[in-house]
Amino acid sequence: MSLGDDPTVKLRALAHPLRLRILSLLTGTAMTAAEVARELDLTHANASYHLRHLLAAGQIEVEGEEKIRGGVAKRYRHRVETDFDKPRPTVPEGAVRTADHMLIYEALAAELRRRSHALMPAPGNHLTDAELWVDPAVWAEVEKQVTNASRALHRAAVAPRTPGAIRVNATIALFRMEPDAK
Repeated sequence: MSLGDDPTVKLRALAHPLRLRILSLLTGTAMTAAEVARELDLTHANASYHLRHLLAAGQIEVEGEEKIRGGVAKRYRHRVETDFDKPRPTVPEGAVRTADHMLIYEALAAELRRRSHALMPAPGNHLTDAELWVDPAVWAEVEKQVTNASRALHRAAVAPRTPGAIRVNATIALFRMEPDAK
């Protein structure tokens, strides 16, 4: 098993708000560590550090290399289609959530707080927050529709500041809940 196949390594790699931002950037285009650093206002060393974690966890891949001032710079890309196309892991009945599972939701919450400061009041903005009891067939259908919408957004992603493109947020966390949790 490679590091990228280890679910704990993947969860820990994703459980950092900065790495979530990097994944978003690398969905629209391949970038070098220097380009990621410039776009996110990071040091080159910090961008490289987080890219190494994402690469080790199998979340990004090296799309190519280019010679820059006598050195070689790797261009990284997040191929989100590979995540959509992978079979979903089977979760055994009675599985227990771990602290690592909770880290990703904490990172998502932190990233949503950061992004909300850039909220632009506009037609089409949508907010849903719900803790509901629903029929399992309805849940399965909604999950499928949300997955398809997420896939469509990721396929449409372009490089930052592409003329005619708009900057948007999509933070989606669908999960079943413990029936007796408060």
